[in-house]
Amino acid sequence: MYTRHHEVPILDSRDTRIDANYYNHVQVALKRLGKHIRLPIPNLKTLDLILQADAWIVVDRAFNDIPVIAWTDFQTSHREDLHSAIPCQLQFWHAAASMIRVRTLEAMEMMLGEELSMQSPEEIAKVLPFKTPQAK
Repeated sequence: MYTRHHEVPILDSRDTRIDANYYNHVQVALKRLGKHIRLPIPNLKTLDLILQADAWIVVDRAFNDIPVIAWTDFQTSHREDLHSAIPCQLQFWHAAASMIRVRTLEAMEMMLGEELSMQSPEEIAKVLPFKTPQAK
């Protein structure tokens, strides 16, 4: 499990919200693919995205996995629906980290979709009919 985002001093931190679609997709992926997922970010040569239950961290492989940007402290304890944005913290370790934020989320969504579709082919997923109780 990656923990360097707790060890390296943060340059800046902001309160933000993550779209529920992203959050829900990551939660499904963590349940189906494992508790720790590492994905290379396309077109960002040495950057990887590490997905964990408590944080999503972009790291730079070329610099010994130093964190660049991370979404942390997801506030889900009083969550009552699946469509509302999730409050969280956005932490920065690099001055230009905000430039990759949107691209990272879009790449994450695409790659998780591909991984999940390979793990559960459509012929396996079926909707089962409910049995109706028979009158006596």
